[in-house]
Amino acid sequence: MATVIITEKSSQAKDLRAALGDRFGRILPAEGHLLRLAEPDEVNPAWKRWSSALLKPDGLYPTRPDPNGNKPAKFQAIASALKACDRVILATDCDREGQLIGQEILEHVGFRGPVLRAIFTAQDPKTIRDAFDRLKPNAELRPVYEAAVARQQADQIFNLSLTRTATTTLLAPGVKGVIGIGRVKTPTLAIVCLRELEILDFKPEDYFEVTATATVEAGTFLMRHAPPPKDRIKDRARAEAIAAAAEGCRGPLAVTVEEKRQGPPRLFDLPALQKTCGQRWGWNADKTLAVAQELYDGDGKKLITYPRAEARYLSENQIADVPAIVGALTALRGFAHLDISRPVIRKGKSGHFHDKSLEGVSHHAIVPNVNVLNDLEPRLARLSDDEKRLFALICRSYLAIVMPDYEYRQTTITMPVPMPPGKPVEFRTIGRVPIRLGWKQVFGGTEPGAPAEPENEQTLPSVNDGDPATLSDAKVEAKRTQPPPRYNEGTLIDAMQNAWRFVEDPALRDRLKEAKGIGTPATRAEVIKGLKRQNMLATDGKLVVPTPAGLHLFELLRTSAPVLVDPGTTAVWEMRLDEIVTGRAEFRHVIDGIATEAERLIGALRSRRGTALDLGAPAPPVRKAPSRRRAAAPGTARKRKSAAAPADGEAPAAPKRRRAATPRKVAPKPSGNPPTEKMLAFANSLATRKGVPLPPEVSTDFDACRKFLDAHAKASP
Repeated sequence: MATVIITEKSSQAKDLRAALGDRFGRILPAEGHLLRLAEPDEVNPAWKRWSSALLKPDGLYPTRPDPNGNKPAKFQAIASALKACDRVILATDCDREGQLIGQEILEHVGFRGPVLRAIFTAQDPKTIRDAFDRLKPNAELRPVYEAAVARQQADQIFNLSLTRTATTTLLAPGVKGVIGIGRVKTPTLAIVCLRELEILDFKPEDYFEVTATATVEAGTFLMRHAPPPKDRIKDRARAEAIAAAAEGCRGPLAVTVEEKRQGPPRLFDLPALQKTCGQRWGWNADKTLAVAQELYDGDGKKLITYPRAEARYLSENQIADVPAIVGALTALRGFAHLDISRPVIRKGKSGHFHDKSLEGVSHHAIVPNVNVLNDLEPRLARLSDDEKRLFALICRSYLAIVMPDYEYRQTTITMPVPMPPGKPVEFRTIGRVPIRLGWKQVFGGTEPGAPAEPENEQTLPSVNDGDPATLSDAKVEAKRTQPPPRYNEGTLIDAMQNAWRFVEDPALRDRLKEAKGIGTPATRAEVIKGLKRQNMLATDGKLVVPTPAGLHLFELLRTSAPVLVDPGTTAVWEMRLDEIVTGRAEFRHVIDGIATEAERLIGALRSRRGTALDLGAPAPPVRKAPSRRRAAAPGTARKRKSAAAPADGEAPAAPKRRRAATPRKVAPKPSGNPPTEKMLAFANSLATRKGVPLPPEVSTDFDACRKFLDAHAKASP
């Protein structure tokens, strides 16, 4: 029986050949989706002209071969092989999208022979061989395929219909460009805009803490009275009274000593890696993925596993790889000082090797590739500086998980200071003494994702419970609350992955948490890039900020079509797709339901016709946070060719009337966009409090309002 095995990518095919040889049949790789959905005008010529029509065909959008790159050649190779084979084994990723990638090829060419399915989450030889010993009929996964089809068709109808509607009804006259709307894109814009408005509306508050030096028989140390946020001292006179009471106060100390331990941080998935690289080295998400991809499949490299990982666990089969990986890495000069002669294996959900946490996940955590350990040195010699840096980070992450816990002794000391006639106030300090560094040795104190150190941590002299102490040199420290930080690309991707935090409904929160947020590890960076291309977001140094057009669009959608900026929309869709998988809904009915919702939203956007949104306005200077100075970098809008099923962040461009909108490097002219209600209210409040006139253009022009706020808010009491 002639058998063809279809994998999702070339690296998968290579791993299968190494594990199976030709025992099961000929192995041919796809390259992700080899097919695309037809363009709207390929289905209905009337849809070539952009309008606010619902782009839903009578049936489904048909598939077409993707003409890009080497996809035609790979599709042709698979299609030719299918004509001459008797049986197919699908060995694509085991998630919903992987099922679609494999099965849509069979549907497109009309293959009607038997089809089996291999399911595996790791690509080591043992896992692959086990999966091929347990092949199951592909028909069992038909509901998963139909859910994937529903997602793909619904995204096409929803994203394209609403993008065309917004572009043709909301743009200012004469302005060229595209207003991209998407199930993932516009909620991502909302996350950034909400943070910007939160910063803009933030009113800093002054508060006070009191420090004093405690003297005991064995030495001195600093103590602090710092109430929690809800009880902060906002009256300097009160703080000075506490300092006066503390000066010279003598009394017994309450000393608590605890021995604690802390396990190593989780391994990296792609979002965690992007966040860490952004925080450490200022890399954007795209650069992190590009460097990781080169480590994964660069010529003569292949040093790490698949980088678009969506889990932070390894399979329990991979425990067998630990001795080989540890041995090879500790033979390198940078890790030779580590003693990992007895690796610690942590299984289960609280550990690092856990099969159940990989159920429904295509790719395990990013770790060194066990298959190239005999050839490490020449591969390392081919790496650029950035590749070496990233590979070292991934190696440290792996070595940490098989090292002992960090153990330490934590001492908490408190002392009451009488404050007649009220109750005493508490001064306290915390000291930590390492007992065993454990996994911290591999990071040298700079581990990613480490919890914050205890407040006021310091080295303490020998002290026992009940020892007398005297306080002296009491001082009042003035503090000020800080606004929340703006996002960089890494923290924005983290916010997209944890978008459930922006959803109030408990059921939707839970489902969005299960779905790992909005977007996927493979698409989130593209979503952000797409928003920048359309001048909805801009970069300011390492930060991501909304442009006037982005803020304007967000406010417009929030008031007229809030579903479009709500991350909970993805949770609603996921629940509908779950019903397909479990047999409670027919996939065409789910597509119809989402199309009906798109039609309702089209009506909501039509009602805002004439809004006059200007995509060409440059990003305004970012309002400075108290602790840093920044200069804004304008975003740009760029022409793009229309795509049939765009990923969020890859919205189609408008027809012939498009042009690039590139900010000019001159003083910005009025944007023509009105300020938000909150901006205007804040400006009026500032003018009243500070006794300054409010220029008339502030009430009508976003940029003028922003300039007024920048000039007066930072000095506001």
